[in-house]
Amino acid sequence: MSSNEWCRTLGIAPPDLGAVKDHREANTYSCLIVALLERDGPMTLTEVAERFEEVGIAYFDRALRSLQRCKPGRSPVYRDGDEYSLDPHDDDLDLWAFRLGLRPPKAPRIRVVRPEPTPLPGDEVPLSVEELDEAWKDASLHSWSAQRLALAVLDAHAGRPLWPQDVVGFVANRTKWHGFRSNSANFQRKGCPVAVGSDGRWSIAPDSDDALRAMRKAVRARVETARRHAWARPDPSVIAAQRKAAERRRAANAEELAAMTRALLVGFPAKKPRAVVLLDVGRHTIQTFVDDDLDELRDRASDYDILGAEDVRALLRTLEIDTDGKRLAELGPPQKSKTLNKRGRTLKITTALLVQGSCGIGRPFGDPKKLAAYLAKGELSKLRRRLEADVKSLYALYEYGRLHGAVRLRWGFLDERIPAPWVHRDERMFYDLENAALEGGQDLEVVVGNAPGWSDPWSRARRAYVERDSTGWRTRLVGDEGYVIDDAEVQRARLSAGRPE
Repeated sequence: MSSNEWCRTLGIAPPDLGAVKDHREANTYSCLIVALLERDGPMTLTEVAERFEEVGIAYFDRALRSLQRCKPGRSPVYRDGDEYSLDPHDDDLDLWAFRLGLRPPKAPRIRVVRPEPTPLPGDEVPLSVEELDEAWKDASLHSWSAQRLALAVLDAHAGRPLWPQDVVGFVANRTKWHGFRSNSANFQRKGCPVAVGSDGRWSIAPDSDDALRAMRKAVRARVETARRHAWARPDPSVIAAQRKAAERRRAANAEELAAMTRALLVGFPAKKPRAVVLLDVGRHTIQTFVDDDLDELRDRASDYDILGAEDVRALLRTLEIDTDGKRLAELGPPQKSKTLNKRGRTLKITTALLVQGSCGIGRPFGDPKKLAAYLAKGELSKLRRRLEADVKSLYALYEYGRLHGAVRLRWGFLDERIPAPWVHRDERMFYDLENAALEGGQDLEVVVGNAPGWSDPWSRARRAYVERDSTGWRTRLVGDEGYVIDDAEVQRARLSAGRPE
């Protein structure tokens, strides 16, 4: 295995930018990712531009301008001062590695040998029901005349007389894309190959050999077309096998992620913390460390697999906390601003705004001036209470993001979702809970509205059930009183023990 730490985490060999630069998925941003993987460490855009010129991507000046314009600080790349680095645990990085051909697909191709189709007979042989099944399944038959459709059905039934509704029903059972009606007036003209009996049944008229051959040729031509399309499409058994394999991988990764220990941190002052609050997500405990206690914090932080905070990398670096092998959850705004109108008015997005919109907490964070005053006066009890309230607000946002995979931006007329970067796509979210409840016939216990209290998060839990809406495709959450619950208002959710009778 490679000594390159990032590549080891991804399970790939160290890449060569010169070999990747001509890949069909190669662009300025993806080449930046490859350059960082190749270096296995932070780089400035100047250093990346020099590497671009060295391998022949572009001259230095042009490469630097392209790098500056490509939004280089977006996931899975992050900016730390003038340097850019990678988060090796970001699932977007794994996806880029696949797109650039740096790793093979996770789902190996399953080869299935299809049996050779039965050769089609000549036009002198009557049709079979199986041939019509192949030719007409979900096919558009609007261009086919009523005579040809009726003649094909009668020929497949050995020429026996059939009632009109049975003939039309046979066609309708194979496709809904037809205009066939049980109207015998279509067959009244002289020389029609379909005869109408005295009892109203349809049959093949005498001397219809030419019409029969033409009809059989047209049907079998459709059979050949359907077979060509079937061979071009992936085999359904292959798709089903790959889907099941992907579900197994996702479930296994979700269990691994769920078992990871997690902690959230809030420090003050931000640039050089003297007081830090640590919230243990799994144990639901909070501990505050001030000045001399920070050494103990470093020991405690080493016990966790995932550490989260606003500007998490800068905070951990300032606190001298070792991050090797840890996953870091950046809880700052995933998006910095939002354009409000065509005149260019923008809204600055802050963590406080996201907490207010997602969790309904009016004043999520304390005033830095008051916190500084508490620290200066030695009023540590007040400082602890305010910082603990801050980390609870951050925890509410963290849990909302884990539940929905996104956080909510609400301001004026805006009500939008922004993806939460600390959530892996394999983690079990609200959508999965709804599907599990629907399939298992279980109710859900949900906390709706504002974020739940810290001491008893489930005190406001209420029962709700999941049902399909009128389209039959989407699901919706309905409370016991019969009102539909907006999914975005759900703060906590879990499967209940069972549905009451």
